[in-house]
Amino acid sequence: MPTATRHPAAPAYATDDERWAAVCARAADADGVFYYSVRSTGVFCRPSCPSRTPRRANVAFHASTGAAEAAGFRACLRCRPREAPLAVRQAEAVAQACRLIDAAEDAPDLASLAAACGMSRFHFHRVFKAHTGITPRAYAAARRAERLKRGLAQAPSVTVAAYDAGFHSSGRFYAATPGVLGMTPRRYRTGGAGEAIRFAVAQCSLGALLVAATGKGICSILLGDDPDALVRDLQDRFPRADLAGAELDFERTVAQVVAFVEAPRIGLDLPLDVRGTAFQQRVWQALRQIPAGSTVGYAELAARLGMPQGARAIAGACAANPVAVAIPCHRVVRNDGALAGYRWGVERKQALLDRELEQN
Repeated sequence: MPTATRHPAAPAYATDDERWAAVCARAADADGVFYYSVRSTGVFCRPSCPSRTPRRANVAFHASTGAAEAAGFRACLRCRPREAPLAVRQAEAVAQACRLIDAAEDAPDLASLAAACGMSRFHFHRVFKAHTGITPRAYAAARRAERLKRGLAQAPSVTVAAYDAGFHSSGRFYAATPGVLGMTPRRYRTGGAGEAIRFAVAQCSLGALLVAATGKGICSILLGDDPDALVRDLQDRFPRADLAGAELDFERTVAQVVAFVEAPRIGLDLPLDVRGTAFQQRVWQALRQIPAGSTVGYAELAARLGMPQGARAIAGACAANPVAVAIPCHRVVRNDGALAGYRWGVERKQALLDRELEQN
């Protein structure tokens, strides 16, 4: 069984008064530091146990589960003090469900996943979304999209790739793939061959700026010091697309982006064609709702999206953002307000934030 260890940052809980206060507060950071028993029920619990708070006169404290059992108490069936904490058990259940989805040819239904994890359908759905930021169905769709992308590069035909990825209907496959791939399956299979992407490189106060767009909208805004490196980055993303230099009308689009970098208050009302997983799209949409001149911590943004333990996943989605400034990942900072990593350089992140504050 898991052995609870005391976190080095946890309060000491050296006195019975401190321990009792932790029990009354259901303090999760006291779990594993001590346990308490209730004489009237004959059970012992972890401090965060959600059961009704007992009378102080009936409570005794113990340094370990073994000490509580030696004193004649049995483990609470609700908080399960001899097992890992609830958050850990839930994370393990979600990981198990993800493995089941990954291994299945057809995505398991919600009832099957919930039963495998020992939860009700409603509770499992809520726990899964809290830990991953997306629903089980969205996770299964994202995994199927990943299999499709791999298959299109390796399978002998688009049809084989579709069926291997779990699409058992060609109609459903072709209805789903434009949103998943951003282009037709055959174009994706050939590295974007036939996909027309216009681009141009300009200079702004932050250095070199590349703007690229498909027929649907802007697909890349890249910042850097070396214009050639930005073009290579675009080529790596679309190795066989038809990359064309800008025409006069596209130069106007680039000018709008440059103007927005220099003066954020004017806004940027241009269509986007960004391609990512369901979770990334959800995070990017949330980023676009952060007002100019404001910042949000990774943990706060994770909480807004209903996934309080998802700060690291939020950071990953920010790092994958393909359109600088249009999707303002520079407005997300560390929980203490300090600037974290930024794909295009922390100095540029600071400059963008300073500029937004000055112009508010």
